[in-house]
Amino acid sequence: MSKGAFTGPLEHIGCCCHRIPTSYKAGMRVPGHIYASDAMLETIRKDQAPDQVANVATLPGIQVASIAMPDIHWGYGFCIGGVCATDPEEGGVISPGGVGYDINCGVRLLKTNLYLDDVKHHMRELVKALFYTIPTGAGRAGRYKFNPVETRRLMGEGPRFVIDRGLGVARDLDHTEANGHIDGGDPHQVSDHAVKRGAEQCGTLGSGNHFLEVQVVDSVFDADVARAFGLELNQICVMIHSGSRGLGYQVCDDSLASFRNCPVKYGFELPDRQLACAPVDSPEGRKYIAAMRAAANYGFCNRQLLMQQAREVFAGVFGRSWEDLGMEQLYDVAHNIAKLEEHTIEGKKKKVWVHRKGATRAFPAGHPEVPEAFRAVGQPVIIPGDMGRASWILVGSQGAMDKTFGTTCHGAGRAMSRTAALKDGVGRKIDKELEHRGVIAMASSRNGLAEEQPKAYKNVDDVVGVVHDADLSRRVARMRPLGVIKG
Repeated sequence: MSKGAFTGPLEHIGCCCHRIPTSYKAGMRVPGHIYASDAMLETIRKDQAPDQVANVATLPGIQVASIAMPDIHWGYGFCIGGVCATDPEEGGVISPGGVGYDINCGVRLLKTNLYLDDVKHHMRELVKALFYTIPTGAGRAGRYKFNPVETRRLMGEGPRFVIDRGLGVARDLDHTEANGHIDGGDPHQVSDHAVKRGAEQCGTLGSGNHFLEVQVVDSVFDADVARAFGLELNQICVMIHSGSRGLGYQVCDDSLASFRNCPVKYGFELPDRQLACAPVDSPEGRKYIAAMRAAANYGFCNRQLLMQQAREVFAGVFGRSWEDLGMEQLYDVAHNIAKLEEHTIEGKKKKVWVHRKGATRAFPAGHPEVPEAFRAVGQPVIIPGDMGRASWILVGSQGAMDKTFGTTCHGAGRAMSRTAALKDGVGRKIDKELEHRGVIAMASSRNGLAEEQPKAYKNVDDVVGVVHDADLSRRVARMRPLGVIKG
């Protein structure tokens, strides 16, 4: 986290929304809007993330407001939990910092027809099997190897590339954002180094806050929507949180180098060089967009292969096929991405580049991009929490379209830096503490558990309460972790 507290203005302007006025900082083209409860403001002020919201408000072509969700915390250039939309017709820019290093980091939820009583005596065996089957940790290679030609094809086609090889079924695509394929991705704009980094990592979890959890639905808040999603009390689900691994990181790193001189070249100023950006319709901007979309397709593929391995592990432990166990995908949604979307701004429909960095698309009922199976109720929104408390399933709502470019939060949001969490964990046995809570946890390193301990995060119930009250998405069901594997 950044050093120093934020002492600038946060003006309450409505239900759970606080404004940073344009008078706060020279160059702000629009205000900042931060969604949070009054109780959260003390934590939010502890770092410079609100100042980053103000910085983003200076970007050329930004529309309406620079927005942050209640899981806001400091990030590279943009805060985590940040949202902004830029209009290419008004000189709008694209910014890798507004997507993040882990392009298409996202979440996938897998349902089962198992219930708590079916798994509670198998959890240790199940978690061990998941941990020793699914590669975890930084830089780990997996069982799936792709040569450079195959890796580029995978980026061009998305999960269909591996489904055609028997690693999943076509209906998985129907329940993936954009059907797992962002149009306009060009794998040939991805560097050879990035391709090399991705060749053996597709189907691996990674490190940091990435995880695979076995969860139980412990509360249902909207029975009708839960029924439409196929969720019910005590049902067992599997949540997967991972992204585009080293390939996506390298795409971001490569683009930041090429964007370094763009402010001078295109005649604009930035308050922070980490906001590096280029006009959407510039050579630099077009190259990044093409590579970012290809990396996003890789991210969908990564979660597809992680899901398929989880299906195989469940089948082995319970002695039934994954189809017989009802292991169907509810949904897969990105929370680190930039997409060209149509939104109504001041009464006029515009196509804008919506940057979501640690923020989740939350389209309402009737939106054409919501899968047909859910169009009557709205898009499933998957919100992971921490490994000791809870995660959530929400549903998209019209309020998000009206206020936040169809966006809601993406998780709990860190309350402690990784360094502080590690220090806090000295002398403690986090795995034993979790076991006392009823959670079996396995990680590649002790530090991995200490960095991600529940105390390091805000309470996701509070974060979800804000987006529900602000009508950015609505509560459907709450899940409690039973078992987790991490890097």
